[in-house]
Amino acid sequence: MLNKNFIQRTVSGAIFVAIVIASVLISPYTFALVFVIITALALHEFYKLTHKPGETEVNAAVGISAGLLLFICSFVYAYELVNFPVYPIYGLYVLLVLIAELYRKKKNPVNNWAYFILGQVYIALPFSLLNFILFISGYQPILLMAVFITIWVNDTGAYVSGMLLGKHKLFERISPKKTWEGFFGGAFFALLSGYVFSRFIPDISLIQWLIFSELVVIFGTLGDLSESLIKRTEQVKDSGNAIPGHGGILDRFDSMLMVAPVIFIYLKMIIGE
Repeated sequence: MLNKNFIQRTVSGAIFVAIVIASVLISPYTFALVFVIITALALHEFYKLTHKPGETEVNAAVGISAGLLLFICSFVYAYELVNFPVYPIYGLYVLLVLIAELYRKKKNPVNNWAYFILGQVYIALPFSLLNFILFISGYQPILLMAVFITIWVNDTGAYVSGMLLGKHKLFERISPKKTWEGFFGGAFFALLSGYVFSRFIPDISLIQWLIFSELVVIFGTLGDLSESLIKRTEQVKDSGNAIPGHGGILDRFDSMLMVAPVIFIYLKMIIGE
């Protein structure tokens, strides 16, 4: 019989993937709505995870508001809904948050500054950059889907290869279960996905798609390891429990956090206007 946890994990994972795919493909506004929620949940998990009374006490609501402001500014700017600079609004908000820390009388205000900014750079910025991938040369939902699908293919390939062949540890100090065999297995399957995408989007050459795939593999793995480092530092197994059987939102998007900036720069180099 199938394990109950396996069934729960499969069903919740399928629903999660369906929501992400639908949000991207239906319209820019469904993408914005769903990813505003996802960004808020990810930031909530981060600020909750790093909250330690007397050591780090970032106001989670303020951190989440700042991240959402950055995401919304990025959406309206990338979609060209406004014709004036919007980022100074976010910059002013961040400045006010930093100034407000002077008056909170917390024990370690510098820690609060540092973790507030870390949440913005580590989580809010990558999610905001998804807007620029989506609108990198007009509305390009398939390109953004290629990012997510390549991440999922790599994760699945790495998991299966690691389970079947894994012997040599990739980064045992941070993630004991990851192996080099899993890494190269994921990289191989990602290359196959790159080939498939080259057949559907021929404007990007096969070589460019293969490079795209391996950039996702390398920086997706680094993103995964980075979140593992945070969880190991905070001594928790999962970032949250938002997705039954899978953990938190950060656990599902950890790879994307480092993939998004790199892929945005790469796509800007090869097709950006």
